[in-house]
Amino acid sequence: MDIRDIPLLGEAREELLKNPVKDYFVKKDMSVCDLIHALREAHGFMAGHIARAAEIFAEMIKDSEVTKFLAFTGNLVSTGLRGVLAQMILEGYVDVVITTCGTIDHDIARGTGHHYYKGDWFYDDSLLKVMEIHRLGNVFIPMENYGLAIEKFTRKLLEDISKEKKKWTPSEILWEAGKRINDPYSILRAASIKKVPVFVPGIVDGAFGTNIVIQSPFTGIELDIVGDEKKLMDIVFESNKLGAIIIGGGISKHHTIWWAQFKDGLDYTVYITTAVEYDGSLSGAQPREAISWNKLKPASKNIVVYADATIALPLVLAGAKCLLE
Repeated sequence: MDIRDIPLLGEAREELLKNPVKDYFVKKDMSVCDLIHALREAHGFMAGHIARAAEIFAEMIKDSEVTKFLAFTGNLVSTGLRGVLAQMILEGYVDVVITTCGTIDHDIARGTGHHYYKGDWFYDDSLLKVMEIHRLGNVFIPMENYGLAIEKFTRKLLEDISKEKKKWTPSEILWEAGKRINDPYSILRAASIKKVPVFVPGIVDGAFGTNIVIQSPFTGIELDIVGDEKKLMDIVFESNKLGAIIIGGGISKHHTIWWAQFKDGLDYTVYITTAVEYDGSLSGAQPREAISWNKLKPASKNIVVYADATIALPLVLAGAKCLLE
């Protein structure tokens, strides 16, 4: 018997086979909007996910009831993607940032004129150590452009703000840091200008936070971490809907979905990751797993893009911009 003769199966089969995969040519005069459309029609394998991520992000931006979260890991800020992340804040696509102390470190170092350099993955790291060069993937960071640069900036910042008061939430300090950075590509500067709170639950896990601890006997500065968590809690509880672009995993991903559970989960979610789920890790966990924890709503709009964020995020942002025009 031909399954097409069975009414329900035949109808289901017809529904599943409505949209053929379409080929495309890459043309020299092709716009980014044309490219995203071509990826949507090409569909397989992550091409369709890039296009769907752009659609969900655009819907999230257009939905005036949504509080929009951007969560990402600090390694990305060592790359040119830093400017794209700042752009998303400056253009009003982000209401809240949740990230790591690495983000703060790299943003301060680069934002105060300390350059990072194009490197390679395959240099001898023992030799690089002798040459006083840090390697972050294929990015080279002169030692003097990292730890010492961050320490100098942080010490002056703490001296300044300690004259105003002694107890500060990390997000308040980061707004003050942003005011002192004169770099259009700075994430902290963008957040300070737009009054977007930057929450760093692991604030002492990096040079910036460590320097706050080291300088505390001299400045008297106390970190009010509970105050930041209360601020984040209020944002979540006062929101009608929640949406998030979550790049990478770890604490920035978990902290976003952790607080979302108290509002019955995210309504819109885009994950961009290279982590896989077979080992049970939080970083690799798919949105469907988060549904079981009440961190995403069952009816939420969500997608996972398996790709390097330095390639995928600009495409997702560009695709969303095309749909918003």
